Amino acid sequence: MGKKADPRGAAGIEGWLKRTKKQYEKLTDLEKKEFDQERLINPYADTRIHFGDEKKEIKTVMAGIDIEGPEIMLAAMSSEPKVDLIIAHHPEGKALAALDDVMHMQADFMNALGVPINIAEGVMRERIQQVGRSVSGANCMRSVDMARRVNMPLMNLHTPCDNLVYNFVQKLMDEKKPDTVADVIEILKSVPEYKTAGLNNLGPMIFAGAPENRCGKVVAYDMAGGTEGAKELYPELVKAGVGTVIGMHMKDEAREEAIKAHLNVIIAGHISSDSIGMNLFLDKLEEKGIKIIPISGLIRVNRSKK
Repeated sequence: MGKKADPRGAAGIEGWLKRTKKQYEKLTDLEKKEFDQERLINPYADTRIHFGDEKKEIKTVMAGIDIEGPEIMLAAMSSEPKVDLIIAHHPEGKALAALDDVMHMQADFMNALGVPINIAEGVMRERIQQVGRSVSGANCMRSVDMARRVNMPLMNLHTPCDNLVYNFVQKLMDEKKPDTVADVIEILKSVPEYKTAGLNNLGPMIFAGAPENRCGKVVAYDMAGGTEGAKELYPELVKAGVGTVIGMHMKDEAREEAIKAHLNVIIAGHISSDSIGMNLFLDKLEEKGIKIIPISGLIRVNRSKK
């Protein structure tokens, strides 16, 4: 599902895996021993099975956006029903340590929108390295260690679900064809997860531009690709013809660049957007008879029952 919704397309994914294999083949024997072998077959380094028997039958899943110690202990203590697996959205363990790896896909996405690939890669390079440095100091294995200690199977699905919400929001905008920024907000608020978030004072917001601004080409850019991209990318998107960006979150320094470039920016919401991506996947599990227990901010909406 994540591959099918990937903004790079099948050819882009295959190209990424081929380049990774080529880089691996150039490593020394010692470097190959340290290399994360799953990167050769998994295009989403931020998505992993962290602990548990992969052949275990799953009847009940506890699913949430951020899974830490409290959620793991709650799952371990639950008996009615017994939890067989925890699925987190945000990366844990080795997946968190490799978050910067999936950010390269943003350059391909920018290229697909009309930004020359050399500029796209140049704009993203420092930001990718910045994220790599930031996660290097994190206590990445903390939740994985706890899951192992209480014998609770744990996995996380990050970029595949982000791809799903990107595809969902982009298709919605392409179908509705909004004229103004206010129209974009109205369309987003018709989505159950965003509507619920609004009731909690966390609904879609205009970060740059004004409600009456005509939106031009609308792109759900900041929905996939690991985390927020480089602030320098926004002027390049404008040059490529983008008028409005829909994202999950945005730092003030990036917002300032967007304002300078006269780009409209709508932040749909972080946890609510993550919930959409997770829900589209979890619906498929429920279709197989697996019970879903939502937790940790997940706004559970089942679209398969409609």
